[in-house]
Amino acid sequence: MRDDQIHQAIAVLTEAVKAWVSPAVTIVATQGRDPYKVLISCILSLRTRDQTTAEGSARLFALADSPEKMVRLDVPKIEAAIYPVGFYRVKAEQILEISRSLCERYDGAVPDDLETLLKFKGVGRKTANLVLTLGFGKQGICVDIHVHRICNRWGYVKTSTPEQTEFALREKLPVEYWIIINDLLVTFGQNQCTPLSPRCSTCPLYQFCDRVGIGKSR
Repeated sequence: MRDDQIHQAIAVLTEAVKAWVSPAVTIVATQGRDPYKVLISCILSLRTRDQTTAEGSARLFALADSPEKMVRLDVPKIEAAIYPVGFYRVKAEQILEISRSLCERYDGAVPDDLETLLKFKGVGRKTANLVLTLGFGKQGICVDIHVHRICNRWGYVKTSTPEQTEFALREKLPVEYWIIINDLLVTFGQNQCTPLSPRCSTCPLYQFCDRVGIGKSR
């Protein structure tokens, strides 16, 4: 993909994803733009299918939808609510620890800057950027495995890790696409440009894609 094709590619992609369900964390964000819910849902989503994330988030938030309410629960109760999300025992402890820290150090409010968010246990760059973009509407680029894979498959970047992809995109992706790129490519990656069997023959972005790592005949 040439740099000057990104505007047209994003326009096509924006229309294409309307046919599919948005990622679970995005749906949570649209239900009030609550940074705390975005943070917790993103933690639950790591290595977990979207439907499981959505269901676990709903059960947990029915019990506690704020740090102040969450700290009244114990780890077993959080575990029971979020099961069967991946690593649910570890995540239950992380959620409780983060909630306590928010109450004790930040008056129950989720910080709105990247470096502070990264200090919380279990919060990496993907989660922190998602909280900034979806929770606060601030500029950031959330790069998960879908964004990393597809941007490299397009030939738009040439990187080895999601973190490298984030910084590469910060250098070249037009700023108006920073907030939306994750939502678009996660949806696209789950439904069209899948990891092992991308549906290239029916892809609306075929003309823009270099198909790096994929046979040109696909």
